Amino acid sequence: MTDADAPLSYDSLRSARWFAPDDLRSFGHRSRMLQMGYAPSDWAGKPVIAIVNTWSDANQCHAHFRQRVDDVRRGIFQAGGFALELPAISLSESLVKPTTMFYRNFLAMETEELLRSHPVDGAVLMGGCDKTTPGLTMGALSMGLPFIYLPAGPMLRGNWRGKVLGSGSDAFKYWDERRAARLSEQDWQEMEAGIARSHGTCMTMGTAATMMGIAEAVGFTLPGASSIPAADAGHMRMSAECGRRIVEMVWADLRPARMLTRASFENGIACAMAMGCSTNAIVHLIAMSRRAGHALTLDDFDAASRRVPVIANIRPSGDTYLMEDFFYAGGLRALLQRIRVHLHVDARTVNGRTLGQNIEAAQVYNDDVIRALDQPIYAEGALAVLHGNLAPDGVVIKPSACAPHLLQHRGRALVFDDYPSLKKAVDDPELEVTADDVLVLRNAGPRGAGMPEWGMLPIPAKLLRQGVRDMLRLSDARMSGTSYGGCLLHCAPEAAIGGPLALVRSGDYITVDVAARRIHLEVDDAEMARRRAAWTAPPARYERGYGWIFGRHVLQANEGCDFDFLETSFGRAVPEPDIF
Repeated sequence: MTDADAPLSYDSLRSARWFAPDDLRSFGHRSRMLQMGYAPSDWAGKPVIAIVNTWSDANQCHAHFRQRVDDVRRGIFQAGGFALELPAISLSESLVKPTTMFYRNFLAMETEELLRSHPVDGAVLMGGCDKTTPGLTMGALSMGLPFIYLPAGPMLRGNWRGKVLGSGSDAFKYWDERRAARLSEQDWQEMEAGIARSHGTCMTMGTAATMMGIAEAVGFTLPGASSIPAADAGHMRMSAECGRRIVEMVWADLRPARMLTRASFENGIACAMAMGCSTNAIVHLIAMSRRAGHALTLDDFDAASRRVPVIANIRPSGDTYLMEDFFYAGGLRALLQRIRVHLHVDARTVNGRTLGQNIEAAQVYNDDVIRALDQPIYAEGALAVLHGNLAPDGVVIKPSACAPHLLQHRGRALVFDDYPSLKKAVDDPELEVTADDVLVLRNAGPRGAGMPEWGMLPIPAKLLRQGVRDMLRLSDARMSGTSYGGCLLHCAPEAAIGGPLALVRSGDYITVDVAARRIHLEVDDAEMARRRAAWTAPPARYERGYGWIFGRHVLQANEGCDFDFLETSFGRAVPEPDIF
């Protein structure tokens, strides 16, 4: 069905089950709407649209959503719909502990149940801060109603003494300088005040920018929506257009199942590689694709990385530019046009047109920000997936943000069982460590710790003072999308469930060959068997509540870290709620 086909009738809308019948239950629904000041003309004969808003006083990335929701509401009313704002958990990447990854599935469940339990026919999803894009879309995909995603947009460039600062990436870089005693307290305080100058997400190609871009490439956003800076007036206009478009989508019955194919998610992978994406893209896009019934695997990402070069010259893969520059250079539509040969251009999107149609007229206005395919900043894609006896189910690295000499390396392991021990050790001037060693952190995976962003292990202060700024670091954790360096992440299976990472000992040698996609622990099978026989699982971190659920049902990194009971293949479809 296309938007040009006959629209649905009012009686076929989901919300009509609540409001249209002449019975006692609908009397109660209507009377309570009247209680809130609404009149029958507000909802009668109209699609009811949920605005799922992840605004809160504790989410810096979404500070403008308090106003943007009014823009969305205006668009819905203009198109003849009725808007209901439904707040959802906000998930501030900076403030929520132990990690927002722990609560991504919580947001997905909340989104699905908000949409299922309320009298709504479609939804506008307002997100952007790292886990909100996958969390919102995962829940909406499982519910299956028409939805459109409204990205928060990146913040403006940071500034310090005339230097452009990029969130995350420059914080990590200059913190190493501070630890090496090359930056004063005054310098550091000035950076704090200058690195985040407006509302919006990180303006580097971190997880937020990556996932907003992927959402557009998959088809969840209006064309160009993911690149608009949060502070730009165009963001208000785009928000209102989301409201208008979702009403049209409801009448056209443009549900995810009628729009998405496996090709849609393969477009997301190609886009991620060309952007120089966050390593977190793998975990989230796999989870999203599995919710839609078009499951991606690590092999899909690695195959794409061999074909699609990094052409977005944005930190941390690039040296100079930030997301504001990317927008002025043509934004995501221009990047997708440049990699058109790697896309399924016939894939449908929420505006009713194909991806190819959406990018047809896009142009690049700065060839240094968005490079040509034959002049990339990195010839292969942003990510690589390695396998071997240490990571049978894969370990991920971002070669485009790694020192070249570490892409083929052999080093001695220095192992830490928990993050506090690691933090204490790296500041010890007597730590026995060299730049050739491989720092190893374990018990930081999904079940071990909720998979926090501990994977960019700090370089020991002793080495920083010697001028070392990169070394190989291996863990079952994630790292921030704004991070960089020779970090091997998402090692699966994780140590907490007995993966081989649990058996590594300090002094063992580890070989890494990114070009060959290989990681190897130089310990023979007999010794590994002895170590496994002596291994005991760590105690469960949580004994009640949401943490108890998480620890027992979260899947491994290579499977997207969703809950097993939320996947499409788990049980029969959830029925519509009874209305009596």
